[in-house]
Amino acid sequence: MTDTDNVIFVGKKPAMSYVLACVTQFNEGNSNIILRARGRAISHAVDVAEIVKNKFVVDTEVKGVNIGTEEVTGDQGEKLNVSSIEIILGKK
Repeated sequence: MTDTDNVIFVGKKPAMSYVLACVTQFNEGNSNIILRARGRAISHAVDVAEIVKNKFVVDTEVKGVNIGTEEVTGDQGEKLNVSSIEIILGKK
């Protein structure tokens, strides 16, 4: 198992797609999973974490939250700063 096996990158898909991915990871025996998102998807990642924690895997808790800024290259080659978040979910 590599370090990225338990990482779920949250983007534009419906929240339930990511919730299903989280539940699948927990059912496969992972005790911790990491939700990662950037920019506008940050609120989406928070929603996914809350849905998993409150509705599907109720013995889950937020083990940690890391926030930061990543530098990405835009369409015309310009450098942009984009906020990022990493939410670590684990079994109680």
